[in-house]
Amino acid sequence: MTTSAELDLATVVVVPGGEASTTLTVRNDSEIVEAYEFEVAGECAPWTTVEPARLSLYPGTSEAVTLTLRPPRSPRVHAGETPLAVRVVPAERPELAVVPETTVFVAPFGQISAVLSPRRRRAWRTGRYRVLLRNEGNSPVTIGLSTTDPEEELRFAFSRPRTSLEPGVETETRLRMRIHKLIWFGKPVTKPFRLVADPVPEPDFEEEPPRPQEIDGELVQLTVLPRWLLALLALLLALVIAWFALVRPAVQSAAREAAGDQTQDLVRAGQLAPGPSAPGGAGSPNAPGGQAGGQGQGGTGAQQGTVAGSGQQSSGTIEVRTNGGARTVGTYTVPAGKMFLITDLVIANFQGDEGVLTIVFGDRPVTTIALETFRNQDYHWVTPIEIPGNATVAADVTCTKPGTPASGRQAPNCVELLNVSGDLRDIKR
Repeated sequence: MTTSAELDLATVVVVPGGEASTTLTVRNDSEIVEAYEFEVAGECAPWTTVEPARLSLYPGTSEAVTLTLRPPRSPRVHAGETPLAVRVVPAERPELAVVPETTVFVAPFGQISAVLSPRRRRAWRTGRYRVLLRNEGNSPVTIGLSTTDPEEELRFAFSRPRTSLEPGVETETRLRMRIHKLIWFGKPVTKPFRLVADPVPEPDFEEEPPRPQEIDGELVQLTVLPRWLLALLALLLALVIAWFALVRPAVQSAAREAAGDQTQDLVRAGQLAPGPSAPGGAGSPNAPGGQAGGQGQGGTGAQQGTVAGSGQQSSGTIEVRTNGGARTVGTYTVPAGKMFLITDLVIANFQGDEGVLTIVFGDRPVTTIALETFRNQDYHWVTPIEIPGNATVAADVTCTKPGTPASGRQAPNCVELLNVSGDLRDIKR
């Protein structure tokens, strides 16, 4: 052997982020002047340097070079023992290279990071968060999670309250937070809390321990009924009160006045004989019925006797079921000896059927409507339409296509409902 090399220390201790050094003594036992180069091998190579990088020695002489170790403070540099080897290569005779070895002990350090996402959550009662944990130290660590709130009004639950992590590894844990009571009215209330990630290092951890991480978060509890909804309800209530107290009486009064004016015009034109029921001495029980909103049409009809006094409110409902492409007539018959004074008519096409509906009072058609143009329709008369006993109110339905009700499936047939209501009175003969 013409070259020998020896490291001074059997074990080199170094702290990540710090610096440590040792010396390597090289001796030239050959008969020529030799230059030597150095190559560091192993996991320590990226952060180990040799100074000087090239060394020349006369025969029979020796000299030392310095190895400097600067490991970064990173989880990639794991704590514990790792071998260090330096290959000493003679420039003239590289085949006679020697490789002295030693052991490097990397001291452990602890460091963790914790992230709460989101930091602020808005909810009525329950908030859900994500907790991202990462071991930024160079040794394994177990992290315990806990929470506190100043007012002790919150209940917390973690999907994993304790997590063990290797160096450089990260994981995610779910946090569920719940408030005891709901807030029905008023303003949103902010509930602060604190998340604590407390690391517990391994039992043999003797160096710098990891510090706990504390994160402040908030849960903003929303009200079940917001203020704008309360204002809207108050406005709707005011509109309803105004309708019943002011608008509806005015509309009814105007309708009565319009009907009286129309009757007087007919009397003056000679189309209606004067009688006790018309305002100012004009009118007749057989006068044409006025219509509300321009819908429906009243008419005169044969009268059997005289109506006796006030009767009682009565109504009848006609249900008409018709197969597609067919025609069906549903009727309501006025009892014998009675007179039905119709004031209201309500039609329901709740399935959205397609076809034609014709309404007939006695022998007089009142209206014909395309079914597809409405779902609900109503008619009102200020002057009732009189239907004598044994006469009928008929709903004549021609079904083109059954509609689709709320269930979402097309109905097997058309279904229409007709409700007539008014005053049912006895007739004096």
